[in-house]
Amino acid sequence: MTYIIKTNSVEETQLLAEKIGGWVQPGMILTLEGDLGAGKTTFTKGFAKGLDIKRNVNSPTFTIIKEYQGRLPLYHMDVYRLENGAEDMGLDDYLFGDGVCVVEWASMIEDILPKERLDIKVYREGENDRRIELTPVGEFYESIREVL
Repeated sequence: MTYIIKTNSVEETQLLAEKIGGWVQPGMILTLEGDLGAGKTTFTKGFAKGLDIKRNVNSPTFTIIKEYQGRLPLYHMDVYRLENGAEDMGLDDYLFGDGVCVVEWASMIEDILPKERLDIKVYREGENDRRIELTPVGEFYESIREVL
């Protein structure tokens, strides 16, 4: 089942993500898809707040992975440029570790992603309006409905 949430401001988007950040457990994977400027990093900033991360979160576009420490470690990945070499990057250490992974452009590494995860798509519907689709993949992730 896919859950559709509409937000009307950056703050609403971040508040939703913060709630999800408070729900996650070690080893969870969230994938983020959306056009440039849709709000993937905005979402991740709110998510990090839910993990009690105090550092500023920004896009890992050029570093590929940024690590943040909070209630759980957060591994924020932007894998857009990895379609032909993800296996060599050691991503398994992150994807199957004790932290939480947020993977932007996850479709680029679909073949190495765990089968169970929370797929999130962010669509821009106006200057500040967003449609966020959350699709739990696997029984473990179905408990997201309690947050929503």
